[in-house]
Amino acid sequence: MERVLSGLEPKRVFEIFEDIAAIPHGSGNTNAISDYCVKFARDRGLTVFKDGLNNVIIKKPASAGYETHEPVVLQGHLDMVCEKDPGVDFDFERDGLRLKLEGDKLHACGTTLGGDDGVAIAMTLAVIDDETLPHPPIEAVFTSDEETGMFGAAGLDVSKLSAKRFISLDHGDSSLFTVGCAGGVRVNIDLPVEIAAASDTAYKVTVSGLKGGHSGEEIDKGGLNANKVLAMFLRGLPGNIRISEISGGDKDNAIPVNSSCVVFADADVKSAAEVFVKENYCPTDAGLSVSAVPVNCGSAFTASSTAAAINLLNELPNGIQAMSGEIEGLVETSLNIGVMRTKENAFCLTASVRSSKAAEKAALTKKLKGIADRFGAGFSTCGDYPAWEYKKESPLRDTMISVFEKMFGKTPGIKIIHAGLECGLFSGKIKDIDAVSAGPDLFDIHTSRESLSVSSLARTYKYLCKVLEEL
Repeated sequence: MERVLSGLEPKRVFEIFEDIAAIPHGSGNTNAISDYCVKFARDRGLTVFKDGLNNVIIKKPASAGYETHEPVVLQGHLDMVCEKDPGVDFDFERDGLRLKLEGDKLHACGTTLGGDDGVAIAMTLAVIDDETLPHPPIEAVFTSDEETGMFGAAGLDVSKLSAKRFISLDHGDSSLFTVGCAGGVRVNIDLPVEIAAASDTAYKVTVSGLKGGHSGEEIDKGGLNANKVLAMFLRGLPGNIRISEISGGDKDNAIPVNSSCVVFADADVKSAAEVFVKENYCPTDAGLSVSAVPVNCGSAFTASSTAAAINLLNELPNGIQAMSGEIEGLVETSLNIGVMRTKENAFCLTASVRSSKAAEKAALTKKLKGIADRFGAGFSTCGDYPAWEYKKESPLRDTMISVFEKMFGKTPGIKIIHAGLECGLFSGKIKDIDAVSAGPDLFDIHTSRESLSVSSLARTYKYLCKVLEEL
């Protein structure tokens, strides 16, 4: 394998990251990367556990002089979000990422980088591999399928862990620490539809050119959701229309950047698309495009099923639902209509519901069920995870702040985020847990523009090693 990152420091961190990038490890495909971590531990004679979910726990004894110190967990997740640019020839099930270094930024060519959360695995394994570092007993915890609902963390047997101190390395800003997060749940809505032959002129309508982003951390940026844009366009088409082959988004936790469907219409769909773009200019998504290309298609939803699907998609809320009344600037509750598909005579939607308040998460979920019920649609939930509540007293946080101030001459920011973190699940499983989330600078995560600041990873790793020395 040709090494793209050779020569970068810290050398071992970037070597391991490049190893990981060569292993396909999208959500639901984590067995190979899990085995890589298991072999890494066994080659060094360390205690290691792997469960049926592909979660991995590695235990490294304390260095000399730290035997009586309390242990610490270093945690990250094995899976990555798999997004790619349209037309990119890449198979996430088989292909290793094609890394590209541009100045201080590390990218992958046309795809997500997997910095979220490959940096956590790379830093932790580099710590484990370094026999010169002073540190307390380390319990490395690598979870599976975080991006699709935190299923690995939810199913992990924590009885093998003894540590109460918990450092999550699933973080994307080196200037601050996260000390709390929203809870969430995935919602599935399946609307039965009838299919019949269609003979009108058919167009494939495609919404594209949107920025997208993480449905938690970037929901407050005001960006457009391609699925909702398509819904608005379809609702505004004059005359009789029927739709078919509707598709949009790939992940419930990523704001959709593309959406399309086949439209049978007696209206001028191409002209309507041009007018729609002009009338719906949005500064956050100046690249918005709606195209209409003639296609051949012989069937579509019936008129009544078309109306039901369009009305359902338009009636469902999306985006910020409430801001926190306690913490300025914090999104309290939100919703992202992340995926829509046509499957076996059903119009299927998947959404991500998030809230820092359990009652509000439940209320929004109930509201969605009420909408689904009115349309006669099926409704289910999965991947429910709790919020991680802020602790006023945290010795771990105090130590990490002190080390940060000494190393960098400034105080780090302290943040509660709207995105979900596995710290919420672990806080419910481990009594009296003291947790902080930290990491290097990552940009545009969950999109094909994802990048990592090389210099920030170097700083963060050096900082992590110093924190372990102080613990």
